[in-house]
This record gives sequence, C-alpha cells and structure tokens, in this order.
Amino acid sequence: MKTSHFLSLIRQEKRQFAVIGLGRFGRAVCETLHVNGYEVLGIDQDPKLVAEVLADRVVGNAISLDSTDDTALREAGIFEIETVIVAIGNYLKESIITCLNLKEGGVKSVVAKVSSDTHEKILKRLGVDLIIFPEHKAGQDLAYTLTTPAIVDRFKLDPNNSIVEILVPEEFCDKTLAELQLRKNHGVSVLAVGYEEKFKINPPPQERLERGMILVLLGSNEDISRLV
Repeated sequence: MKTSHFLSLIRQEKRQFAVIGLGRFGRAVCETLHVNGYEVLGIDQDPKLVAEVLADRVVGNAISLDSTDDTALREAGIFEIETVIVAIGNYLKESIITCLNLKEGGVKSVVAKVSSDTHEKILKRLGVDLIIFPEHKAGQDLAYTLTTPAIVDRFKLDPNNSIVEILVPEEFCDKTLAELQLRKNHGVSVLAVGYEEKFKINPPPQERLERGMILVLLGSNEDISRLV
C-alpha cells in the first residue's frame, strides 16, 4: 500500500527508538525511522549485522549484545529508551525472554514482531504494547489494495472502523463539501483535505474539491467500502 501522507504526519512524534534484531525486518524499521529523523539504536547479537547497518548508515548507532541477558540490556541503557522494537520474531524463545526483560526493566513501550498465533498470545500475556504480524498484515494490505484501489492509506481504529485516505473521486470534483454532504449521504466524516503533505484540517463546508486531492475520512469499514 502506498506510503501515507496525512497519517504519517499525525503519527510523527520525536522520541528515541531501539531496534533489537537487525535482519531484513529490523533493518527496514531502523532505516525508515532514521530517514525520518528519529534517533535509532540498532541492536543484534551478530557483530556482522551491527557492522553492516553502521557501514550503510542505516542507524545513528548500533551495538552487539545478547538481548536475553537483562544485565547487558541494563548496562547498555536500553531500559531508558522510550520505545523498543523487538524484531526477532522467528526466534520464539529469544523473543519471549527479550520482551520479558524489557517489560520488567520498565521500558515504556515495547513493540514486537511475531511469527505465529501462539507467539502473539504469549507476548500479549507478557503485556507487550504493540504486536506486529508482518505476514498477516501484508495479506490484509494486498487484499485491500486489490479490492479498493482508490484507498491511498488505511488506519484501523478497531475491527469495524477506520481512518482512510482516498483520492477524490471523479464525481466529487468541482463540488464543495456542503454540496456533497458526505456524513449524511455516505456516513463518513471529513477530517482533512489536501495534496501530498499539505493538508487542511477540519475543512470548512465551502471547501471545493479538485482532481488529485486527497480526502481523509473517518467511518465504518462498511460505509467506506460503499463509498470507494
């Protein structure tokens, strides 16, 4: 699915991150955070992977340590970092112990990649704050892309409701929001409208839509699907 414009803006918040596990997934997380100006510490038990991310300037800093060793994490200052992402989903034992260490160490926000439903259930029991199942999400995104090509990005609020970015439909062009009455006629609320990274939040009723604009809508998945 295409990279978000409006949603990426509202998610931005300056803070420190650490990424444990520098395989393909962890490296991609590091690179994306680093490119967007966040302070990122990369961590892996394999010195070769640490050297690679440093050489490629994927992170500002990276260290080699065993994340199942709580003493090593504490001495490296990992427990002081606000958000730690555990990207070692394919190694169940190491992932579980690492998440347990981070939660017991007082890390404010622990995010973890999982590789199975069982893995997910265990990490939920440990109190992991956000669980990512890449294969599951990739499948969902592909289905949405194939069935709703007008949607630029989607942020699920819960199983039934979402915030979506859509390209202004041809039939909406050169009409005002007052004329369209989207809440009354389609059951969705307009949060913003604009182009690329420049959006007008809570636009007035007289806002006229143009070809190429992006609409940011809030509504039920059912109403959104009917609209697009």
